Amino acid sequence: MVVFTRLTFCFFLIFKFSETFAAHDPFPIGARATGLSGAAVTLSDVWAIRNNVAGIAALKKAEIGVFAENRFNIAAFSTAGLQAVFPTKKLGVWGVDASRFGDEWYNEQQIGLGFGHRLGTVNLGIKADILQTRVAELGSKKVVVLSFGGQSEVIPHLVFGASIFNLNQAKLSDFMDERLPTVMRAGLSYRPIKQVLLVTEAEKQLEYPANIKVGLEYKIIEKLTLRTGLATATEQFSFGTGFQAKQLQFDYGFGQQLVLGSIHQLAVSFKWK
Repeated sequence: MVVFTRLTFCFFLIFKFSETFAAHDPFPIGARATGLSGAAVTLSDVWAIRNNVAGIAALKKAEIGVFAENRFNIAAFSTAGLQAVFPTKKLGVWGVDASRFGDEWYNEQQIGLGFGHRLGTVNLGIKADILQTRVAELGSKKVVVLSFGGQSEVIPHLVFGASIFNLNQAKLSDFMDERLPTVMRAGLSYRPIKQVLLVTEAEKQLEYPANIKVGLEYKIIEKLTLRTGLATATEQFSFGTGFQAKQLQFDYGFGQQLVLGSIHQLAVSFKWK
């Protein structure tokens, strides 16, 4: 009976997990995004290389960041990654990132190269990723995925952002024509005063209902920021904090999904002078 109960729970967990996170699902990374329940399509920071590559076009200084995340207190659902952004004077902004999810039985690895360019008040970006999925004793599969994004300041302090992941509908397996998810995001951010940022975003995968996200970021003092957010489809509420120490930025984000449990993410970034 105990074995049956455990198996039932495992199948339930896998089913619920697959509803929310498909293979190589590009969920937003960076603890700042986690604290805002993933509403990151309008943000411009080092994590934008993954969240919306257009966001790196606004960066003026080289920056590097690392993050670690765990979902639902299960070791196999852990992700670690590295991001780096390199602005140039005439050739736009370049970014690279790499990450690994999973354990020795099942894992996903990713490495990407992105480019961002600013035209007036508009940021544009394009990115190519090599994604590898490996299943123990079954081998591995590599695919190339293309992404595109844009951001624009509609009026002062109001930014619109949009992105699409997997433009080329990369195929993961010939079995049942299995393809990686194509994910579209669009959102707005508004800064009514210097200390406050309001964000909202809609995320859509073809097979699933839209996920609506809202978030609030409040800078209590110059070096300390608090964040909170909600997401509908994942039934998630989040909060987080950020602390700046000269060129270092430390961020922590926590999310709680009603069915699956908690998400923790820690991120550290360094910006060159």
